[in-house]
Amino acid sequence: MTVTANIVGDRPVATLINVFTVAPDRQAELLELLGRATEETMRRQPGFLRANFHASLDGVRVVNYAQWESEEHYRAMLENPEARVHMDQAAKIATDVQPRLFHVVSSHTAAP
Repeated sequence: MTVTANIVGDRPVATLINVFTVAPDRQAELLELLGRATEETMRRQPGFLRANFHASLDGVRVVNYAQWESEEHYRAMLENPEARVHMDQAAKIATDVQPRLFHVVSSHTAAP
């Protein structure tokens, strides 16, 4: 399966990189929850642009790469009770959650 992640770097956006540590037997459960939460709630939040989920091959990490129009939009989502429900559920599945905001410095593709 080929999946393409679109990375916005041509304008200022808030990029969330959230690393979840999870027991290997719960990785699929976490991915399902994050995908459902994004479809049902996050994508309807003001300022949401995109979310991509990555599963480590060893089964112990899930990485969420998401982009928001601004840090303010991201912070507003954190205060939304509907969004909090999903984040709290994810925190119960994961053994560690490490969300950080970044800005894109550069993005590179393969040579033609």
